Amino acid sequence: MDLEKERIRISKLYEKERSLSKKGYMLIAGVDEAGRGPLAGPVVAGAVILAIDTEIIDLKDSKKISEKKRERVYEDICKKALAYSFDIVEPNYIDKNNILNATLLAMRNAIYKLPIRPEYILVDAEEVPDIDIPQESIIHGDSLSACIAAASIVAKVNRDRIMREYDTLYPDYGFIRNKGYGTKEHIDALKKYGPCPIHRQSFSVKSLENK
Repeated sequence: MDLEKERIRISKLYEKERSLSKKGYMLIAGVDEAGRGPLAGPVVAGAVILAIDTEIIDLKDSKKISEKKRERVYEDICKKALAYSFDIVEPNYIDKNNILNATLLAMRNAIYKLPIRPEYILVDAEEVPDIDIPQESIIHGDSLSACIAAASIVAKVNRDRIMREYDTLYPDYGFIRNKGYGTKEHIDALKKYGPCPIHRQSFSVKSLENK
């Protein structure tokens, strides 16, 4: 790795945060989710407050780095962040209230779980309702904002850990590999065994109907 190039890349991720700091906002929280599209398991939202220009090597959209590297970056975030949190919304809530409302609930809860109250919130592609803190939605925010990228990693790592635990309880579905997403292996297992208690009934049934 060219460390100097990596530092320049990371610095560019803080452009939005630096712009907000010039307006007086110093405690800026990024918010993102993981698990919006799977057939099984919870949706998890992360929230992270980073001091401006905190150096976290390999900080980027969680989908763009390997599972092993995400775990390492996650540990770095936990050590260096001013504050971080995550929230879990289970499949039964998703089925009753739909995935968007479940996602927004997880995001809102993650924000309020932060041990430090943020002054401003940057959210990846959504606007969180019922939050009395200024916020801004950024499309592809996990690639454009350091604190949103950090939140995406917090959400993804914690959700993956949950799905690995579920794999020990329900080993027939390959959760350790697919994390609940609709891979061929997972769809074939659903056809053979039917849904297990952590399947989203509204998702898994539709997926089978379309096969």
